[in-house]
Amino acid sequence: MLRRFLTLFAATCATAAVAAENAAPAAPTVLYLKAARIIEPRSGTVLQDQVITIEGHKIKTVTALAATTLPAGARVIDLGHATVLPGLIDCHTHVTGQPANFYEDIFRKSPIDEAMTAHLYARRTLLAGFTTIRNVGAGNYVDFALRRAIEKGEVAGPRMQASGPSLSATGGHGDLNGMSPYVRFEGDINGVADGVDAVRKKVRENVKYGADVIKMLATAGVLSEEESVGAPQYQLDEMKAIVEEAALWGRKVAAHAHGTEGIKMAIRAGVASVEHASFIDDEGIALAKEHGTYLVPDIYNDDYILAEYARLGYPEKIIEKERKVGRIQRENFAKAVKAGCKIAYGTDSGVYPHGWNGKQFAHMVKWGMTPMQAIQSATVTAADLLGWQTKVGELAPGFCADLVAVKGDPLADVGVLEHIDFVMKDGEIYKDAIAGQPVKQFE
Repeated sequence: MLRRFLTLFAATCATAAVAAENAAPAAPTVLYLKAARIIEPRSGTVLQDQVITIEGHKIKTVTALAATTLPAGARVIDLGHATVLPGLIDCHTHVTGQPANFYEDIFRKSPIDEAMTAHLYARRTLLAGFTTIRNVGAGNYVDFALRRAIEKGEVAGPRMQASGPSLSATGGHGDLNGMSPYVRFEGDINGVADGVDAVRKKVRENVKYGADVIKMLATAGVLSEEESVGAPQYQLDEMKAIVEEAALWGRKVAAHAHGTEGIKMAIRAGVASVEHASFIDDEGIALAKEHGTYLVPDIYNDDYILAEYARLGYPEKIIEKERKVGRIQRENFAKAVKAGCKIAYGTDSGVYPHGWNGKQFAHMVKWGMTPMQAIQSATVTAADLLGWQTKVGELAPGFCADLVAVKGDPLADVGVLEHIDFVMKDGEIYKDAIAGQPVKQFE
């Protein structure tokens, strides 16, 4: 009797499985979005009175309103006089945390604390209009877990490229410095590695556990307690080994580099991008152009660090390092813009509160970019750096249905991008202050 029951049960399951396979998939939802103005960053033009047809998660067409016939009963969203742009891209984030107190952050928080709040920061980033980010540096693989949760639709956040732990030399920017040699962190997963063989292994480990991109700390940094702000911290052969190993696994390398010599070493090693690039000189600018290396300067956060980090308990030596960096980084940014370097938008968010990513636009315009160039840095140029130039950064057929809208004109006042009114990612509306709709909630 039992055998007969099991046979019938198995047959029923098989029949149901076949029926499920043969069932026609549900037709994707079609949405028509009316846009009075669309900024088209690839060509640097503005399109007037357009209709964006969205089918499921993708953009199907972008056509003139006058030439478009909307089907009866179609779902239509009219954004009125708003300006529509592709979803914005931040190429340098640390979305798994943000500073509260220097020593408490180091000694009283665990990876579990980071995991408990990372989704909040991701959501704030998305609602600020940044539908794609490249997260360059997170310990203990927390960013990999966050990325997976976003991809599964379990939490709201931008699509991510994630690096995991940044590769750092012993005593370097990614190591714990200034403490007793008896201080140890049990179970901490970091990127500290020395020598060609060890850095190759660390690249492989990061890729094994989910890295989309490799982050290398080529020089000293600001927000750590090693002495220098920009001295090289890897040898050229180590940098080359990191780049070569990453390429073997189909990954690009982003190099944190403040110092003049370290920037040039990283470029010669073949990195895809130089982050910060604070003390880049004329030779470094020429090398970046020659090699096609992207620069990702974070020229807003100096304001926040100097205003707030003493209150957050950061040592004076760190704040003093920032004083040395801020102004010269902005002046060198202006030189790189004038020289025609490829500059991708990256803010170092997490150094300041998440959701403030748009504050950098005004600084980029103040220091030499046009508003269109600043927008391009956060759309098409950023997408090119990520290798997602056929996926994000434009409003075109086949691209992800990622778009944002503002009530003002960012080409007249780029500061309006600090307050995004409409956010769509993958065809889902997460924010619509234009229609007065509530922010999308996640159960």
